Amino acid sequence: MTLRKIKERFDELLVITMISEMSDESNEKPLISKIGLLVDAILSIAFFLFMTYVLMPHVPSEDPTTVKIVAGMTSFCMTGVFWLAANMFRVTYVDFQRTKKGN
Repeated sequence: MTLRKIKERFDELLVITMISEMSDESNEKPLISKIGLLVDAILSIAFFLFMTYVLMPHVPSEDPTTVKIVAGMTSFCMTGVFWLAANMFRVTYVDFQRTKKGN
């Protein structure tokens, strides 16, 4: 056999192995669950309210409406980052538990 045929055969076996491993994961716990999303949403709302409260004294304005709007817009952006971080942490943790359980 030539080196090229051996490589092609190895690639075929690798693809078959990867597909069989991927099909085994369908019976495991999903990476994202409804309860997890709900918990992240509640935490994000609490984070939004907390950050709005923290940022209000830092807005350079005397108008209370402007202070609330600017603090709210700023905390909204920060909450988006918090939401992504919380979801990434949850997915990474579940995947870590999967691999730990498999070994």
